[in-house]
Amino acid sequence: MIYGAFDMQMRLFEPFRDAARMAMAAYGPALSASGGRLGRETLATWELISRMGFTHTRPAYGIDSVVVGNREVAVTEVPVHSTAFGTLLNFRKDIAVTQPRVLLVAPLSGHFATLLRNTVRTLLQDHDVYITDWHNARDIPWTAGRFGFDEYVEHLIDFLHVLGPGAHVVAVCQPCVQALVAASVMAQAGDEHAPRSLTLMAGPVDVRINPTKVNELAFNHSYEWFETNLISTVPLPNAGAGRRVYPGFLQLIAFMSMNQQRHVKAHLDLHGHIARGETEKAEAIKTFYDEYFAVLDLTAEFYLETIDKVFQRALLAKGELAYKGRPVDPSAITRTSLLTVEGERDDICSLGQTVVAHDLASRLKPFRKRHHMQAGVGHYGVFSGKKWEGQVYPIVRNVILASE
Repeated sequence: MIYGAFDMQMRLFEPFRDAARMAMAAYGPALSASGGRLGRETLATWELISRMGFTHTRPAYGIDSVVVGNREVAVTEVPVHSTAFGTLLNFRKDIAVTQPRVLLVAPLSGHFATLLRNTVRTLLQDHDVYITDWHNARDIPWTAGRFGFDEYVEHLIDFLHVLGPGAHVVAVCQPCVQALVAASVMAQAGDEHAPRSLTLMAGPVDVRINPTKVNELAFNHSYEWFETNLISTVPLPNAGAGRRVYPGFLQLIAFMSMNQQRHVKAHLDLHGHIARGETEKAEAIKTFYDEYFAVLDLTAEFYLETIDKVFQRALLAKGELAYKGRPVDPSAITRTSLLTVEGERDDICSLGQTVVAHDLASRLKPFRKRHHMQAGVGHYGVFSGKKWEGQVYPIVRNVILASE
């Protein structure tokens, strides 16, 4: 019912968006040329109406080139390995120099991996970057089977096997847990493809520490509540019709409700920038929300198992997590360097929730461990923006280089 009601609402509003686009095309040039305030305000209103609503289409990464050393080199997206649920995507550069291979593990939490384009662009300066480009569950036929917590971990292990021995892992937010599990399982098995370094950035390794509003939601509701109220069935004519999912638009609505005033202000600012002809400022806001409003559905089993194992029972932190029926032991990690990064103002994964990974990897020598608390940033500032580029990234780069 949730998904059907959402689809109906989107379809009902589409004529209004279409009308606004048509009005802009027909009358926009004349209103712009007139230079009148009323005309500019009208154009701004039409544009905001035309942009209202979510999309299930993955935005482009838009990384065509990057500066390496003192020259700009072309970047090409190359799918290296694909399954029904995700693609291992390589941002291949036109250079002869061999750089450290990095697997960037993107969150599977309502948005596409393109949310990490700034992270990718920065890493590309000094690394051969691969990303877990997760597919939208609403586009995956139910005949492809299940994709739960263990399948996510299995994908990371398989992707590292494709990369070959000596790769590095950088995990952002939610998949810090799965990345730590993958590294633990590979260490326990003596797998030569285990990563040389593991960077965990703002992830919920132990949500019992300094719980946030997100954590309290999981604490205060039962597993059955989440299954009953937040899981829906993908409707026709989508390719994944019949598959049970946690709709991405629900996750986005939840995130927006946490900072409702900020999002309202951003759109009021956007209206003003468009009306005043402040193109650069308007484009910055539009670019952000083009990405933010592109939503990705999660398989029901992955969402519910993550709620249960990570956010309700904290099984990895308590030493009670199993992968495919076998206990997971992070203390088996002895050769993978570990870096944890947290943001001072993070209201999604608060201080202490990620650094605890060092306690779990109890047999790792001190020279292989490092923690960084980035002052003055919230959740997204850990892996995107000026402080990520200027203060966090150099530490990530140095840990990877020292592990080579």
